[in-house]
Amino acid sequence: MTYRGRVKNGQITLDERIQLPEGAELNIEIVQEPVHRSEDLATMLLRHAGKGRDLPTDLAANHDHYAHGKPKP
Repeated sequence: MTYRGRVKNGQITLDERIQLPEGAELNIEIVQEPVHRSEDLATMLLRHAGKGRDLPTDLAANHDHYAHGKPKP
């Protein structure tokens, strides 16, 4: 049998309620390692700063026009 769950506050919590016999032996397999980001959002975004090339000079003021096709004010 296979049951899925997550680790919450250091304890394994199963996705569904089941009754296991006391003393049952289990094998735990980690399916996917959690992603831990040590840098904040500002740092991640700054890695992309200045990479845009050949953009319109009024892009910031007219973002809705370029991204969504709305008329310029």
